[in-house]
Amino acid sequence: MATCVRSYSKINLGLAIGPVRADGFHGLTTLYQTLGLHDLVTVSAKRAAETRIALMTNHPFVPRDGRNTAWRMVEGCLARLGVAAEVGIHIEKRLPVQGGMGAGSANAAAALLGLERELGAALPGVERLRLAAEVGSDVPLFLLGGAVLGLGRGELVTPIPDFPRTWCVVAVPQVGVSTPAAFKAWDELVEGKSIDDKGEPISQSRIPEKHERTNAGILRSAQDDDGVSADVMAELTSLPQPDRLSELSLAYSSLSAKTGDGKPGTSGIVRDPNPEKKQGLSGEGQSYALNDLAENTLLALVRTGIGTNGLHNDFEDVVFPQYPSLRITKRQLMGSDSDSPAIYAALSGSGSALFGLYRSEQDAKAAQLRVQSSGVEALLTETLPRVEYWERMFAE
Repeated sequence: MATCVRSYSKINLGLAIGPVRADGFHGLTTLYQTLGLHDLVTVSAKRAAETRIALMTNHPFVPRDGRNTAWRMVEGCLARLGVAAEVGIHIEKRLPVQGGMGAGSANAAAALLGLERELGAALPGVERLRLAAEVGSDVPLFLLGGAVLGLGRGELVTPIPDFPRTWCVVAVPQVGVSTPAAFKAWDELVEGKSIDDKGEPISQSRIPEKHERTNAGILRSAQDDDGVSADVMAELTSLPQPDRLSELSLAYSSLSAKTGDGKPGTSGIVRDPNPEKKQGLSGEGQSYALNDLAENTLLALVRTGIGTNGLHNDFEDVVFPQYPSLRITKRQLMGSDSDSPAIYAALSGSGSALFGLYRSEQDAKAAQLRVQSSGVEALLTETLPRVEYWERMFAE
């Protein structure tokens, strides 16, 4: 009997881009948060004399071969287990493709979980995370769920304490943002190049034409697959300093810090005097409002950051000039001039999806209507803390 897995999505509660590393990846610091929106991944598997994988999907743009992250994850797991099997994977797409919500990465993690349940075998924890990082930078976070600190290129993941479920609206514009192109535009920006309203650099790039980007956002020489050549590394000396990422990771970590004086921690979070008195969804479709602990935690998170700007997604600096409509959608999500403003709104990943977090279901629904009035799809959902992420993972 096949195993059906809910392949949940994510948003980035802030994302900072650092220099290109020696391996060609940009250094990143980000705070992931899983959401209730999901695809469905169904896996059937039985041991066999040789491995055969078949993948089907309802979406015409999703690869059905070894280019698919779910395929690569299953193939890699079987190889590490030393097991041959006939595996069937069906991906029912409900999330936007190339939307910045980690859909493809989540499909890979869901396929792994389904395969393990079907075979009754699993890789050791560290090996699972290594495999996930090889498949994609966002994949490891979906093996943790909840609020997750991502370092390195995003694949070095550490779970942090969750804040309670929070109403969320995800806007899904009818444009797709290329992550490699967004990284390229970022490099242009930090090198001091002006960017026009179409997101194109006014002056020519100093990166030689013989260098190109892969779909993973890796900068490599077309003539040298081993890494970035010395001439390119010399061009990147004006990129942000690595300690900026370290400072931001410390700021994120401070959200969980406690002090010994009985006062709020360095993050400014007010501790809940009645931790047993939890507040959340009391039933399907019913309304709930954030308690003081949840709202103060979120507000502390929003103010976390380097300098005076607080929490921020660096991709907005290059994606919004290229897609001005996304900036308008963010303003609609924020609703600063309305009676239902967001606690926080931002681009997720490199986009094109955007999100807003709200104090109540009523505020979230008002924001949903604001976005929909401009012809942009808007989905009402909630953040998904770690415990609930795993409780709801398998669709029985």
